[in-house]
Amino acid sequence: MAPRNVPTARRLRIGIELRRLRERAGMTAAQAARSLGTTQAQISNIEANRFGVSAERVRTLAHIYGCTDQPLVDALAGMAADRTRGWWEEYRDTLPPRLLDLAELEHHATALRVTQVINIPGLLQTPEHARALFREAVPALRPHEIEYRISHRIKRQAILFREQPPPYTAIVHEAALRMQFGGREVAKTQLNHLAEVSEQANITLRIIPFNGTSFPTTGHAVDYFHGPVPALDTVEVDTAHGSELVDAAGQLEKYRLVLDRMEAVALKLDASRDLIRRIALDI
Repeated sequence: MAPRNVPTARRLRIGIELRRLRERAGMTAAQAARSLGTTQAQISNIEANRFGVSAERVRTLAHIYGCTDQPLVDALAGMAADRTRGWWEEYRDTLPPRLLDLAELEHHATALRVTQVINIPGLLQTPEHARALFREAVPALRPHEIEYRISHRIKRQAILFREQPPPYTAIVHEAALRMQFGGREVAKTQLNHLAEVSEQANITLRIIPFNGTSFPTTGHAVDYFHGPVPALDTVEVDTAHGSELVDAAGQLEKYRLVLDRMEAVALKLDASRDLIRRIALDI
């Protein structure tokens, strides 16, 4: 079996979860290998996703590990069986792998929740707003790199408008609405776009105003991707040194709480939309 050259974050997750199941069962890789009738190296390769793993093998390993969480096993088997290549693969040689992982996670998410303090969420940005942001990237991007990123970002947005779009909740601080990236006209167009898309049934856009009584946040932009079962949720945290994917149970619980608290202090839907429109008129 040939090794997988570029395993995506979603496929790597299969190996991570199989390792977690083995460790919860108190088994070493050598013990698991004996039970499966293979080598310890093969178990290590499966857990590191150096090789693809079949849905049948996922189920066999889950049985060996005594996992009784059938929805989790079914979800992992479904991920292993899915060999389709998404549209994002056309950017494999032109964009950083993390951007491709982001598109894949969004595509497969059953629901998405995001929070932003300074920037408009990527899935809600206009091309002109995105271009203004990419022009300020550090290190600087070349013109063709900017256009690749804009194209990728716009294609990502298609998930919000497909036939059965996932529920999308964005909690955005008022500060992000008042940042005039690209100048007044770009900012006004961006705000009007936000007000318009917030009318969509699957999009919930709520604003935390400057005069809010509290502001619970980690200080970083957070994207929460709901998986087919809660154990397969994923969080992307955007930091100054780059994005990081986290999926440990304790981390997921932490970010669910952060998002819940931020949503609790945000304005209601109509009030959020009214604030967006008032700021657009003031620009």
